Amino acid sequence: QVQLVESGGGLVQAGGSLRLSCAASGSIFSITAMGWYRQAPGEQRELVATSTNSGVTNYADPVKGRFTISRNDAKNTVYLQMNSLKPEDTAVYYCNARDWNWQWYWGQGTQVTVSS
Repeated sequence: QVQLVESGGGLVQAGGSLRLSCAASGSIFSITAMGWYRQAPGEQRELVATSTNSGVTNYADPVKGRFTISRNDAKNTVYLQMNSLKPEDTAVYYCNARDWNWQWYWGQGTQVTVSS
């Protein structure tokens, strides 16, 4: 079992930056990949960025060049550095982890609001 707790969300102006953190606990050695997803009101949850244990990353087109995902395995933490934020980035951001059995785990989410 894996537990995920996000932090770092908040309110920023367009063009600003935020750094999200997600701390994993429990069966952390079962994790094969971690990532970030987001969900705006009335919309489906969508991929933001993912990172495998081997360091392969994947980004959604709208955030490429602006967001960076990173891992600190020693601290069991994944980060999302968000720069040049836009109002359309406003959403609840969820941390995700996948294990050896392809089970998916989710954090409770952290709100990111970008004002114009």
